[in-house]
Amino acid sequence: MAALAPEQASRVPGIAFILKKALISALVALVLFSLMIGIRTEAGPTGQLIWWTRFGDLAAIVAAVFGGSIVVELLRQWWGPVGTVRIVPPNVQSALAVARKLIAPVLLIFTFLVPVIFYDQRYILDLGILVLTYVMLGWGLNVVVGLAGLLDLGYVAFYAVGAYSYALLATNFGLSFWVCLPLAGILAAFWGVLLGFPVLRLRGDYLAIVTLAFGEIIRLVIINWQSLTGGPNGVSGIPRPTLFGIPLVAGEDGLAAKLGIEFSPTHRIVFLFYIILALALLTNWVTIRLRRLPIGRAWEALREDEVACRALGINTTTTKLTAFATGAMFGGFAGAFFATRQGFISPESFTFQESALVLAIVVLGGMGSQLGVALAALAMIGGFELFRGLDQYRMLVFGVAMVLLMIWRPRGLIGHRAPTVFLRHNTTISSDLVKEGHG
Repeated sequence: MAALAPEQASRVPGIAFILKKALISALVALVLFSLMIGIRTEAGPTGQLIWWTRFGDLAAIVAAVFGGSIVVELLRQWWGPVGTVRIVPPNVQSALAVARKLIAPVLLIFTFLVPVIFYDQRYILDLGILVLTYVMLGWGLNVVVGLAGLLDLGYVAFYAVGAYSYALLATNFGLSFWVCLPLAGILAAFWGVLLGFPVLRLRGDYLAIVTLAFGEIIRLVIINWQSLTGGPNGVSGIPRPTLFGIPLVAGEDGLAAKLGIEFSPTHRIVFLFYIILALALLTNWVTIRLRRLPIGRAWEALREDEVACRALGINTTTTKLTAFATGAMFGGFAGAFFATRQGFISPESFTFQESALVLAIVVLGGMGSQLGVALAALAMIGGFELFRGLDQYRMLVFGVAMVLLMIWRPRGLIGHRAPTVFLRHNTTISSDLVKEGHG
């Protein structure tokens, strides 16, 4: 490896600096976790306070923070932020470039083969459906947050509108899933436009507060409008989707009997898996196409600088409304699928935690990155299941992982804000063309 220049070498953290920073991190962890983990308290059977120590667990966590801080500082020398020297060997850089190109098609092929590989493992299929649902929600919110730059904390409202739209239309009017699916998306988009009008002049924290309030309003309306939504009891008996009108049941009218094969309850799970996969791919395809259209470039201009966007003559009102409507439509589609998959919905499924989880997926994956959102959904939803055995430590491990990711990759896993249209080569322009009145 070539020697670094003196000014470059000065920016590479030394061993003493790394150890000092790791020691400080360990001391901070000791102070924070001494009462959270080192001492455990509970109320006894007679009301007295019972406490016991867990110094072994506390020492293990402090040691993990110390070692993790050293690893993070070393990794920063490889993939550190802009302004630091990256000492990744050229062969590793080329391997990473090839991996970036192959990860999307490999992941797509593997997703298609999941029902074939794990046909007898119901748990894996259900987890795959859940991950794809959040991938679709993340791609829908990515239109609003990642492309248009509008912070939306009430995205779960459109999710709820889509779910209740399908549930009420299917149970009261007997409409099929395929008829109600576009209706649920249209109704959710309509509510997205209604949300867009009050927030046209808001941005930043004020926009986030209003969207958060909108999500809570929808949830409270669902709880209190019992004559329509069933209130806290929810809606049950929601019909399942059919294949060209043929239900996936065990009777003579079922798909298995018509095909002459043995019925299995897994058939319906596989069918639902491919439905949500098709909806997610449709969301991805539409989003990519919209980014290349004038409306997509207007979203990106709005995200970068709203004042400059107005100066360019772009109608910011239309731009914001279309962003809210498009993102809400995809949320409505996901909500309709959630209702038909569960067969039962209630207000407890549409709390603020869902909005926060979807927003975290978008931010951690990289705002504006479709592949990054998919990887973040896989990591977060799958991570909850991977660490389920850790009991009360699960959320702690998950939170530490998110903090480390934000330190290491502040723009997300695959964070980029490159515009869709840009000049690939610098072009020399004559001074005569930039005079007043000529451009």
